[in-house]
Amino acid sequence: MPHAMSFFAGFPNGYPSYPARGGPFAGPSTTPEGSSAGMTGDPQFDIFEWHPAYQSCQRYFLDHAQHDGSVQAVAALINITLPFQWTENPITSSSGHPSHSTGPASYNLPWPRHGPVPSSQRQGAPAWVSLVPYIRRLIVTGFDRDGVLHGFFGDDWRKGIGPVQECERRNYLFAAKSVGWAKVKFQYDMSPHESVPFLRPLQNVQLAEIEGAEKTWSQWLAMEDWMVGPRAPEMDESAQDSAGRNPET
Repeated sequence: MPHAMSFFAGFPNGYPSYPARGGPFAGPSTTPEGSSAGMTGDPQFDIFEWHPAYQSCQRYFLDHAQHDGSVQAVAALINITLPFQWTENPITSSSGHPSHSTGPASYNLPWPRHGPVPSSQRQGAPAWVSLVPYIRRLIVTGFDRDGVLHGFFGDDWRKGIGPVQECERRNYLFAAKSVGWAKVKFQYDMSPHESVPFLRPLQNVQLAEIEGAEKTWSQWLAMEDWMVGPRAPEMDESAQDSAGRNPET
């Protein structure tokens, strides 16, 4: 186990480096051929195959990852609290649930991570925590690397959170294209106590990812001009194939 001081050794240009491969962050690498199927615009995406894998990632995150020192170090660096650290209604495992829940969970956020638990469901119901805030924070700080995602979400991370990662990476590109740095940062700040400490440009970007984002961005611009339905602009078929191809093809 590397010494804690060497864990983030070699910060490039003032930004933290990625954790060394090892410990909970040791996971098989992802190649374009091994990328997960995307949620958006992919006719092969099967929600019923994806959901059990996502639940597996939730269980791993709650039962194991959040209690690991390396995961806690990354969470502290990117300034996001783990469920067991929440001031109100902490969640220590997937089988646990808040001891009480009279308000919109533990954060005073526009979007609570977990809503109030009805009294009829407080007993016997597994805890549910959204993984999206953690995925988003890892992406915008440049930590959505294979080993880190494996350490946070377990062996099923490609199937479980890989599609969410793909969507949120595209959302990050769209945010950067839509507004300036300050407003992008504001969108990813979660509360006064969990603001984003730094933003990094999207990491490990594939050409197919950029082309897919360009195609979807063009569709959004058409939406802004009401060019949808019968008014939708026709795209050249070869251009569609090029812009929309999956990184695994």
